[in-house]
Amino acid sequence: MYHLRLKGDYYQMGVKRGNIFQKAHISFPLQLDDFQLEHGKRSEEILRKFFPEICEEVRGVSDTIGTDYLHFISWMLCMGCCMYNLENNIPVEVRGCTAFAYSSNGRTIYGRNNDLPPYLRGGSKSEIYAPKNGNRFNITTSSFINGEEGVNEHGLAVAMTFVMTDLEKIKAGFNSCFIVRYLLEKAGNTEQAVSLLMGLPVASNCNILLADKKGNMVVVECTPILKKVRAAEAFVNGSIVCTVNSFTSNEMKPYDDANGNDYDSHKRYRTVIDSFSSERIKDEYIETTQHLLKGDYGFMCQYDNEPDFETVWSSIFDLDSLVIYRAEGDPRKNKFVTDSRLYNLIRRG
Repeated sequence: MYHLRLKGDYYQMGVKRGNIFQKAHISFPLQLDDFQLEHGKRSEEILRKFFPEICEEVRGVSDTIGTDYLHFISWMLCMGCCMYNLENNIPVEVRGCTAFAYSSNGRTIYGRNNDLPPYLRGGSKSEIYAPKNGNRFNITTSSFINGEEGVNEHGLAVAMTFVMTDLEKIKAGFNSCFIVRYLLEKAGNTEQAVSLLMGLPVASNCNILLADKKGNMVVVECTPILKKVRAAEAFVNGSIVCTVNSFTSNEMKPYDDANGNDYDSHKRYRTVIDSFSSERIKDEYIETTQHLLKGDYGFMCQYDNEPDFETVWSSIFDLDSLVIYRAEGDPRKNKFVTDSRLYNLIRRG
């Protein structure tokens, strides 16, 4: 996993990344069909309306590596949405992830297993951003510029999970990973993030988990035509919210097009909720959350019978301290290592 720091002007952040790509001789097979190119073009117009700064960051990359900006950003906007010709494109759709947050005894903890084909593990990144006129944040990603999860300087965690969408239902808009980046940079708490998200055009089905250091947490179940806010579940020891690769609320289940092909989403969801309600998650919050992510309390990351699929990283965010704990690879085989970069950045002012 790469650990990059970016700060300041958006275009120059893109130039820095582009130079890194060039030095590493990284190239991008931008193989898009007419549908994908049109989707990307229309989605770029929406992205530019809401988040023009990130378009400049992408342009910094494309200018530096010498590729067409619109083609490049179209490819990025198709990720996790309509990248169906997977054998010709990287990265593949994010389909097997579990994310949750819980609040107990004044502590708010977020956790995630990010499950992908193993060849994406080496290119995954944990990046610190300090953009001009934006929130400072840590973002974890199997891509770049956008991401699957993160936490910002205000103690707001944002995470996505993929939900299958029929191609005929996809609309121009933000894909889930650009939503994560946008909310990390623009929102200070869960309430603000929900308000911003409700105004965003969303390209395809996804879940967006939001949790802040005050213990306010929700999952917003999103489709291109409808969004529903799902509240946390309350138990004697606190409250918890979890999201996997399906919609949980009855109202939204008809919009899920996976037909059960979702890497045992229901099992993973039940493992998380049952582990909290049975008080296996207790005062040693970081340690017991690690046990949960490792699968010690039930099915979470045990993809041993799945060819070319595994947990490529596990994360725990302490939203009060902004300290991150991360296992780079299958958490059953890799230790959780403390990442204090965001904490140190905020402490320095």
